Amino acid sequence: MKAYANIVAATCLVAAGASAHAQSSVTLYGIVDTGLMYVHNSAGHSTQFAMTNGGEQPSRWGLKTSEDLGGGFKVVATLENGFDPNTGKLGQGGLMFGRQAFVGVSKDTWGTVTFGRQYEPLTFIVQPIQGDYYLGGVFTSPGDIDNADSSIRINNGVQWMSPNWAGLQMGAMYSFGGIAGSVGSGQTYSGAASYTFGPATAAVGYLHIDNGNSSLSTRGASSASSLFNSSVNSAYKTARSINIARAGGAYTIGPVVLGGYYSFSEYSPDAASTFTRTEKYHVGSVYAVWNVTPAFQTEIGYTYMKSLGDSSAKQNQIGLAVDYLLSKRTDVYAFGGYAHASGTNGSGPAQAVIGSWDIDSGASTQGLVMVGIRHKF
Repeated sequence: MKAYANIVAATCLVAAGASAHAQSSVTLYGIVDTGLMYVHNSAGHSTQFAMTNGGEQPSRWGLKTSEDLGGGFKVVATLENGFDPNTGKLGQGGLMFGRQAFVGVSKDTWGTVTFGRQYEPLTFIVQPIQGDYYLGGVFTSPGDIDNADSSIRINNGVQWMSPNWAGLQMGAMYSFGGIAGSVGSGQTYSGAASYTFGPATAAVGYLHIDNGNSSLSTRGASSASSLFNSSVNSAYKTARSINIARAGGAYTIGPVVLGGYYSFSEYSPDAASTFTRTEKYHVGSVYAVWNVTPAFQTEIGYTYMKSLGDSSAKQNQIGLAVDYLLSKRTDVYAFGGYAHASGTNGSGPAQAVIGSWDIDSGASTQGLVMVGIRHKF
């Protein structure tokens, strides 16, 4: 879900030791988000009731540290852990700091360079003008096939993010695949830029993922974590590479934000792939957010997906959500989504999958309703 938006960092400023020549700080922060969900058509069953994690944002806790080196330079680092509050299990496949783990250097005038496991630039630059930035994953592409809801993290990444230069912000990343004998195999690279002018913001970005070398035994040895989390694109796990371009815009009119995005995703095969024709996805999504009061927010959105090439799936999806602040750090929410799919997904009839929830329906339609509570610290 939303990768970094609305994280309320709090607490624990620690003074530097006597031997240090500048100030340091350590910040502990986190989110605990859980709720009750009803799904109509889940894994071939007509109904599912469940308690689930991360209705608005996946639960997490993390540490941020900063040390002033003088001359405007700072060292920054983040360690962020994902977990399920309903079971206590670690997220991201059980990794200790699976959400983020990086260190870097920043300066106000030229930006920040970071090294480690982190999100790619589209998360920071394009996603903030998308519908899923506000009230969650029912306002994004089915199965998150275009990484619009930041399902993946990048290992071994070197990233530069600029400061805001009079409304302009840019970012770029390169990640080393680390496969012996092939520099390009497994690599990931990405770049994005946005410009804000008055009440309007426009953004564009590109992401390339190399999915490992041509042997099926090592296919999937990518520096990017998996995008293959549902039936929408699971037939293309053996893709040689994935290319994603995303662009969007948002406009604020008083308490209302109107926006949307378009993406083009391409899953390309080679001789080791189990499919032979390039699979292409077009996604268009529009939304409206109304800040009714400072404590009450509502959102409505529509998303359309069309695939072509190897398969011919189409999906129409609508979402509606409300959120109410009980305090500065705690809110309650409710949302619902409905999707209808048609055509084929590369391995059979297309299944409806609502947004980035990645719940296979086993059917051409799916409905989802959730109510929950989120606490930030």
